[in-house]
Order: sequence, then structure tokens, then C-alpha cells
Amino acid sequence: MRLSILIPVYNESESLVELHRELAVVLDAQPFESEILFVDDGSRDASWGTIKALAETDPRVRGIRFRRNFGKAAALSAGMRAARGELIMMLDADLQDDPAGIPRFLETLGDDWDVVNGWKIRRLDPWHKIYPSWVFNAMVSRLTGLTLHDHNCGIKLFRAEVAREIRLYGELHRFIPVLAHMRGFRVTEIDVHHRSRQHGFSKYGFRRFTRGFLDLLTVSFLSFYRQRPQHLLGAAGLFLFAIGATGLTWLAGEWVLMNLFRAWPATPIGGRPLLAYSLALAVLGGQAMSLGFLAELIVHFNSRESDAYSVAERVGMKDQG
Repeated sequence: MRLSILIPVYNESESLVELHRELAVVLDAQPFESEILFVDDGSRDASWGTIKALAETDPRVRGIRFRRNFGKAAALSAGMRAARGELIMMLDADLQDDPAGIPRFLETLGDDWDVVNGWKIRRLDPWHKIYPSWVFNAMVSRLTGLTLHDHNCGIKLFRAEVAREIRLYGELHRFIPVLAHMRGFRVTEIDVHHRSRQHGFSKYGFRRFTRGFLDLLTVSFLSFYRQRPQHLLGAAGLFLFAIGATGLTWLAGEWVLMNLFRAWPATPIGGRPLLAYSLALAVLGGQAMSLGFLAELIVHFNSRESDAYSVAERVGMKDQG
């Protein structure tokens, strides 16, 4: 077995030497092969020079450098493709994740789980990061069906087949456990030792929280409607169209009663707000259902068969052809 330690780096030169030292202590005590894969996400400091220096002194160290900053999801995606281990350990480069906990992750994974996510029970972060994180984690657990205390914890362990089956882009690195859970992989969590920041600065801000919420909506959509978008768009469109059609039917009935049966004095209906609202809802509903049909066509002609399911293992299968 080989373990790949995957570390995205962005302006973390001050912490890399110490992080490598702590990792070396842990990995030297393990009976299996390992590699430390740094992905420099367009750092503007001396991070890449430090990575090259570490690679010269430790054959386990490998590095990838981006031409510019593409984001953490891109760095992790590149690292997953380059990783050579059957197991992939992901942790941040800021020294807040304690490498001493790696053996516990390996022990927990065992044969029972595919993803082990970290949970910072005692979190040493400012309040403006902690409280929004509580809200965010509760929303993710509620909307995706995967209940974890810390979905966005930087340290996690997963099997290589998980990396092969999930796609990371935008800010979806926050949802690696959720994306794995969607594919049928078994996910659990363990508590981790969280340390205070010693170098650099936090990259968290209100803008990232907003992006995270929008990505949560994307992941929720992918969780339940990826293969059947019409079930969402069509249902919403049908609901809106039904309300609009009901309003138009009501106005048509009034017009018939006033003008044909003389049930009461005729009054014009063209200026009523109900007419404008009903027409708008009917049009919006029709458009939503049309978008649903288009989405279904896109899924039908562009989806691969492997996108719809995930194979855990095979037996008795012989190569054909």
C-alpha cells in the first residue's frame, strides 16, 4: 500500500519546512510507502523554491506548480490525478492540521469506510469564522443528507477510487465528502487536533461564505436531480403554470358571466392586476418546463453510462474482445 499526502499551497513558504518535518516523523514510523505531493497554486512568495529544496533532500517529496492562482479545487484536482497512492490524505499547508493524527485516520478507514473526514471539535479560529461555519455545516447536512460536523475540514483521508470518480471545480472542494456520498462511498468522521495559525493569514471571508452557499445549491441540485433535471425544473414550472392558468380561468369565467349571461354589470378585466400576474406566472411556468426538457436532452446525449452509478468491485468478470 502507498499513501499520498496531498497538500495545496498558496503563499505558505514560512510553514512548509516545519510541515515537512512533522510529516516525515509520522511517515517514517509507518510500514508502507508514502509520498508528499505539494501543489503550488500560483504562490507569489518563496513557496515553490522551498518545495524544490525539500524534493532534493527527500525523495518522497513531489511538486506541481501552477502558472497562476487557479483556486484550491483546481490544485486538489491536479494533485489527485498525479497521486500514485491507493490512499490519499489531504491536509492544508498552514500547520493548523496536525500530521500526528494521520495514523488514527488510517486506523479508522480500515475496511469499513471510504472517506474519513476531520472534525475540529475545539476550533482555534476567530468567531467570525466559527459561527458562520456552524450554520454552513448544518445547512449542508440538511440539504445533502450527509450529516457531518465539519464538512470543510482541511484534513481528510479517502481511497484513490473516490478521487477518480468525483469532479472538483469552482469551490466544490468543500464538498468532497458529499460528492463521495452521492456516488455511494461510505463516509465517516473523527475528531482532530486543531492548532492556531502561526504564519500567514486566513483566506476566509464573507465572499467565500457567499460562494459556498451558492455551491451548496449546486451540490444539492447534483445530489438529487443530476440525472433528472426535469423533476425539479418541470415541477416548479408546472406549479407556476397552474397558478397562472387558474387566474386566467377565473378571469375568463367572470367575463363570460358578465358579458354573456349578464350576471352583473360588465366591467373591463384588462386593467386588473390578476391578469398581469396570471400571464406572467403562466409564461414563467412554460419557460421553466421548456428548460427542463432542454436539460433532459443535454443529459440524454452527453451523459456517460458510468456517470449514473459507481461500481465497488467485480467478480467472475473476464476480459472480452
